[in-house]
This record gives sequence, structure tokens and C-alpha cells, in this order.
Amino acid sequence: MLLSIIYQDEYLVAINKPAGLLVHRSMLDKHETQFAVQLLRDQIGQHVFPVHRLDRPTSGVLVFALSADIARKLNEQFASQLIHKVYLAVVRGHIMEQGIIDYGLKEKLDKIADKMAKQDKPAQEAVTLFKGLHKFELPFAVGRYASARYSLVQLTPKTGRKHQLRRHLAHINHPIVGDTAHGDGKHNSFMRQQFNFRQLALTCKSMRLTHPVTQQSLVLNCDLDRNILDLLEKWQINQQQLDTLNNL
Repeated sequence: MLLSIIYQDEYLVAINKPAGLLVHRSMLDKHETQFAVQLLRDQIGQHVFPVHRLDRPTSGVLVFALSADIARKLNEQFASQLIHKVYLAVVRGHIMEQGIIDYGLKEKLDKIADKMAKQDKPAQEAVTLFKGLHKFELPFAVGRYASARYSLVQLTPKTGRKHQLRRHLAHINHPIVGDTAHGDGKHNSFMRQQFNFRQLALTCKSMRLTHPVTQQSLVLNCDLDRNILDLLEKWQINQQQLDTLNNL
């Protein structure tokens, strides 16, 4: 697999991670043989240091440092919530124009990976801004309604909790299409059968950070996930609208 590099200099590199690719080896997916860290290392011929996470089913901007010192500096920006990220998602239902989801999330622990972690931690602050971009109504009955409604939404997380966007959208009853953990099984099944869409409809579209060496603002932008793009085209979103999305 050849990864799509969207930015590279002597200090860091950013890729457009495809949906379904793990960032690094995980004890939860022992059968997997491909990981972004190893693929990118082999592709550019040098060691890379992941500085943030992107869930396996989520596509989009993923940044790596090219040295331990740069990784430390970038990690400090992520830890201090100084990184501005913009996601695009397709969600169930017609979402309002814009709003804020301010809903604390308890850390979700894995029985294997987190078996030594404290089990009774209080909920952590979690804030997500959202903005509805387009609404769709399809002439298909899914569940008890005569038509299927969806929205394309822009999401800006202000905190970085595990699965924050997926859990927040589910909390306001607009789960992300294709989310098998927090989503709507009937709509996910409909998407697979009617549109052959078999993934999470969530992409980290852009990221703005301070370059750790030049101290200049660096904006990293990737193309919209191809499968999500195909889905929107099937729903007759026009080229001008698609161009606008790609420039977010």
C-alpha cells in the first residue's frame, strides 16, 4: 500500500490515512499486518514518530515527527489543545445549522489493553462544535419513517477524548453513518445494501498547528475520503459544493 503524503519537510510528515488502517501495531488486532507507522517508514526510508491518534475506521490527516525532539514538541501542542482540527461526517437525521456539544465523557477502557488502568475515573470535559453543511432526504423507508434523512456536518473538537466525535454525535441522536459501536444498525445496513458503503463516514479534513521549528502556522489539508465522496455524488451533491468541501 502506497500512502498519500500531503506534506513533508525535514522535520515532519503528514499523510491522508485511509479508513481501516491502524496507526501502529495493537494487541487488540493481532492478526493485522499493515500499519501506518511501518508503511510510512518504508515509503520514505526513515523512522517516523506518531504524535497523535486517529481511530482505525477514521480517515484523514495524520501527522508524524521525523525525530524524537520534534515529536516531543508536537506532543506538547496536542496535549495543550493548541491544534485546530476540522472533521467532516455524514450523520443520521437533519441536524441543526450549528451548535456546541458540551458533554463530559467517561474514559472507555479496554478489557485487554487497559486492564491495569483505574476503572472508576470521573467523566472528563469534552466539547465539540458542529455546523450543518448539507441535508439529504432519500426516498427509502428505513425503520418506521417513509424517507431516510442524513446530514453532512463539519465537526471541530475542542478536546481530544477517545471516540469523542462518535460518542458526541450519538449523544445528540445524530450518530455517524457506519459507526458500528455507537451508531444506528438499521441505517448502517441500509447504507451497505443500497450504496455499498461499508465504513465510518468520518474524515479528519484539515489540521492547523504551529510548525515546531519555524513557528509558522501550518495548515494540513487532505482530499475527502473517496468512498464518502462517492456517496455524496450519488446523493447528487454538485461539483461546486464538493470543491468547497475540499477547501475546508
